[in-house]
Amino acid sequence: MKISIIGVGLIGGSIALKLKEKGVAEFIYGIDKSDKHLNEALDLKIIDAKVDLEYGIKNSDLVIVAIPVDGAGRILPDVLDLISENQTVMDAGSTKAGIVEAIKDHPKRSRFVAFHPMWGTENNGPKSAIADSFSGKAGVICNKEESAEDALHLVEKIVESLDMHLIYMNAGDHDLHTAYISHISHITSYALANTVLEKEREEETIFQLASSGFSSTVRLAKSHPEMWVPIFRQNKENVLDVLNEHISQLRKFKSALEKENYEYLEELIKNANKIRGILDK
Repeated sequence: MKISIIGVGLIGGSIALKLKEKGVAEFIYGIDKSDKHLNEALDLKIIDAKVDLEYGIKNSDLVIVAIPVDGAGRILPDVLDLISENQTVMDAGSTKAGIVEAIKDHPKRSRFVAFHPMWGTENNGPKSAIADSFSGKAGVICNKEESAEDALHLVEKIVESLDMHLIYMNAGDHDLHTAYISHISHITSYALANTVLEKEREEETIFQLASSGFSSTVRLAKSHPEMWVPIFRQNKENVLDVLNEHISQLRKFKSALEKENYEYLEELIKNANKIRGILDK
């Protein structure tokens, strides 16, 4: 199978490596606005050739759009314009409602499958790509009833080849739940990093005293705004909803400390410990 990947960074590069490893992709075209990324992807053998959008699409069986969600929404109509009726297009965006809305009336809508691999790191670029990054993670396909049966089957095969377990969701439900378990985590990490940078002016002290707990909590604060501002913008209402609840929870901890109500503080912590039973299953 010949595949074109639009966006040869962390996600697109990792998908390419895994599909090559599994023998699913016989040839991969790379399409990216960054010539530096394309050359790195070539050197790392993530892609086999760098091409322009039109050539890559017209010579591929499958087109994977792996760029920030605002860019994906803009480019997908043009991609669908260029494909034939036997080609398939999928994306890998972290929000889905805006993307499916962008192409809902396109005459070739059925050739598109909305997909989100539930994995990512704070790093970016082809050098960050990891072949086995998706193994054991959830692969979400949204609004599957809007995709042609053969296109859906092909993307299901791709997800299986990535060693992910499949979940089917409505795009709106997907965006709601990812706001709870992913997007709020990034906002919290950014806010904590800004808090520490504001209060602790001595960078050397941060470096010397930072524990593994602090490092893991603020790891996501190293994630790039080029990816995350579009996600927050597209999922604004859901993110605001969960952010308001998060602020409410912070106020409870603040109030317990101010009033020296340590029994209530213990209750809050014990209640939070319930998450272990969910995550450790």
